[in-house]
Amino acid sequence: MKGHELQDDLDRVADSLDTLSEALAELGIAALRAAIDDPDSDGRRPEVEKRISRARRSVEKAAVILRNESTAGML
Repeated sequence: MKGHELQDDLDRVADSLDTLSEALAELGIAALRAAIDDPDSDGRRPEVEKRISRARRSVEKAAVILRNESTAGML
């Protein structure tokens, strides 16, 4: 596989990671909304939303790394 073909494949995977990141963002928002609507909520950020946010950031970093873009400010 030639270098540009490999980078094209990596870019496609990075695009898939972007889609996954968007899905995680939506899940994070849903978790926050559920916590707001929960009368038993203690007003604190839900642990599940924290995990989702960490996963989303990791996925975003992976996409940047695969695209071989500058990671300044991302890592």
